[in-house]
Amino acid sequence: MASKFDYVKARREEVDAIPLKWQGAVQRVMKYYTRFNVWVYKRSSGRLMKNFPGGFPVCIVGMTGKRSGERREIALIHLPWNDKKLLVASQGGMEKHPLWYFNISANPLIDIMVGGDTQNYLAEQASPEEKRELWPHLLSLYPDFDEYQARTDRDIPVFICSPAKI
Repeated sequence: MASKFDYVKARREEVDAIPLKWQGAVQRVMKYYTRFNVWVYKRSSGRLMKNFPGGFPVCIVGMTGKRSGERREIALIHLPWNDKKLLVASQGGMEKHPLWYFNISANPLIDIMVGGDTQNYLAEQASPEEKRELWPHLLSLYPDFDEYQARTDRDIPVFICSPAKI
């Protein structure tokens, strides 16, 4: 089966699916692991738990909850792009967007902590054309994004985060 995204090199038949019956459990593990990761990372000013498995660097993204209005934080792969940051709502290629996607879509003013430094950003979802142009850069930072996009029919959102003055 060909991907509807011609820039994605992986093909669905080459990628292991996450069985539907396992997706809830996978999401719960991710939720608790990221909470622990955020806690350790922040308390150590980014010196501990600073990399995901495979050595990929971590950042902590702070946002406002869409419904609750409360502060939320998540550990994501740090994806720098010039003076901007990129966020990819891949959730491993599962069929639904991660909850943080809806928070940032509703409240695009966020902060990103890298090491001990926190800066404010304004997040804007990349257009299909921008995503296509960013794809090689994203894969240079985290090659598994290609498999994640091949695994799902959803168009995995990418946010471009520009420095914001508050």
